[in-house]
Amino acid sequence: MKKKTLWLTETAVMLALLITLQWATKPLGQLVTGSCVNAVLAVSALFCGLSGGITVALLSPLFAYLWGIAPNLIAVPVIMAGNSLFVLLLSILSGKQIWKSIVAWIAAATAKFAVMYTLMVWVVCGLAADFLLSQGILKAPMLKVLPATFSWPQLVTALIGGGIALLIAPSLKRALHKN
Repeated sequence: MKKKTLWLTETAVMLALLITLQWATKPLGQLVTGSCVNAVLAVSALFCGLSGGITVALLSPLFAYLWGIAPNLIAVPVIMAGNSLFVLLLSILSGKQIWKSIVAWIAAATAKFAVMYTLMVWVVCGLAADFLLSQGILKAPMLKVLPATFSWPQLVTALIGGGIALLIAPSLKRALHKN
């Protein structure tokens, strides 16, 4: 029971931090907000474990949509997929040796970018564009905004956020006596 309560508390704190950062940094643009979100996702993965990290990764885009940060509801599942892969790879590949954490960070950021770019640019704005437009799910201007939003900025923000997390997670673990 104590372990479950601790997991719930840590995950809730990470989610609250993420929501607060999304709201507070929204006016600063995608690079700042995305980097903050990715830092919290990475700390969640490294500190709360896979299940806590995945929970935060899945809930984050819902709040981004509610705050008006996610450009369209169609972006929510794409962001969920990218965030979940980011957290999964960080959780699985990171280790006590710094080189393992660096490899995990770069692999996770690259994979997140690749999945989000593929899903948004090739699937949503490519294969499914005509259907989504005809159903009113997407408007034509979004076909220009979405590829730009889900291209290189995703890689940059994942690298920045992951790098920040790698710097602060060890100190956070030591401060809270968590191995």
